[in-house]
Amino acid sequence: MVMIEFIGRYISELWVLVLEMAPWLLLGLIFAGLLKVYFPQRHIDKYLGKRNFKSALNGSLLGIPMPLCSCGVIPTGISFYKDGASKGATNSFLISTPQTGVDSILATYSMLGWPFAILRPLVAFVTGVTGGVLTNWLVKDKPKPVSPFANFKIDVQKVDGSDTCSDESCGCHEPKKNDKRPSLVRAADYAFVELLQDIAKWLVIGFLLAALISVLIPDDFFSRFQGWGIVEILLILLASVPIYICATGSIPVAAVLLMKGVSPGAVLVFLMAGPATNVATMTVLGKTIGRKSLLVYLGTIIGGAVFFGLLTNWLLPADFILSKVMHIHGDGSEHEMLPYWFQLASALLLIFSIVGGYFYLKFRKKSGMKQMEGTTVRVEGMTCSHCEASVKRGLEGIRGIQEVMANNNTNSVKIIGSGYKMEKVKLTIEELGYKFIG
Repeated sequence: MVMIEFIGRYISELWVLVLEMAPWLLLGLIFAGLLKVYFPQRHIDKYLGKRNFKSALNGSLLGIPMPLCSCGVIPTGISFYKDGASKGATNSFLISTPQTGVDSILATYSMLGWPFAILRPLVAFVTGVTGGVLTNWLVKDKPKPVSPFANFKIDVQKVDGSDTCSDESCGCHEPKKNDKRPSLVRAADYAFVELLQDIAKWLVIGFLLAALISVLIPDDFFSRFQGWGIVEILLILLASVPIYICATGSIPVAAVLLMKGVSPGAVLVFLMAGPATNVATMTVLGKTIGRKSLLVYLGTIIGGAVFFGLLTNWLLPADFILSKVMHIHGDGSEHEMLPYWFQLASALLLIFSIVGGYFYLKFRKKSGMKQMEGTTVRVEGMTCSHCEASVKRGLEGIRGIQEVMANNNTNSVKIIGSGYKMEKVKLTIEELGYKFIG
């Protein structure tokens, strides 16, 4: 009987969390899709090349709205670096991007209120710029390894009036062949299939963990730690740095922790350090941009988290923050901004998109691999669509390779072409931070 009651409470808490967050998460996905289509990444490399304050500023500004988690930002950031971005601009981009994004900003507003919705991008911006400036100051840019596609130029004529890349070093993540689908279709495909599948795993884990914390931990549990100040912040930081949870998936957990009595500053530390750091990220960055840059990266995030955590607790009273947070207990009517029918429809659409998108994407990749005739190689380390796009772009820059299709689910990459060397393929894959198996 007790177990049935517990399961009932757990499901109820979980459903309320999904209802509160679904409409804003869907809105964020729509913005992310439009951003992907109308502001493609090939247009931003030119802002990151110089070793100065402006490049660090640009790296942070460009990274904040991008809906990339720390696993997705690694291949993107490394690609920028290989294509000529300075270490400072690369670090600025790597620090600011995973902390927030257009999707997580709206979702943060839905559950944590406008103070945190403003704090997250602001802190991401300041820490990103700081990390970039410190990297430019403390770390010298050594000559980069010659990218296999750094000097490879091709002339591509405009087809049907659409823009195409004339230089494979431009940082373009789109395939060589033009995608002739309407812009809105491409935006929807990216938002509700590729991007949603990238964050779905951690989003679901975030929801499940938040509901479990809400049910298991008494409301007054964390009140015994009030007044611990920096000790509380350091404990949260210690738990957040090695683990991984995406910026959006961290929101429901943060909301429950806040409702249970964790200080706003400690919650901010969790929102910063959880998405921006994990063991895998640190290993790849150390190998790619060097240990000194990695130390600056970690030092900026950790130092920034402690500083802004303490500053938040000092300037913003907990009662003020809590008054802006959506209630996730009871009926939530006091802070309910959207009608229930709209929340329900959004929740059902979100669930359908996650489940349906999983099978659709799996089928699309599998059928695409079967239709392509070429050489298949095994590559470990691809975890999302951004990883696939990075591998695809890098390999298609090798002379002799005509087309590439990557599948992170099977750790396989199929290559069509002739006259290319497998050693060049291995070098390109490993330069991007992945492991070439053979």
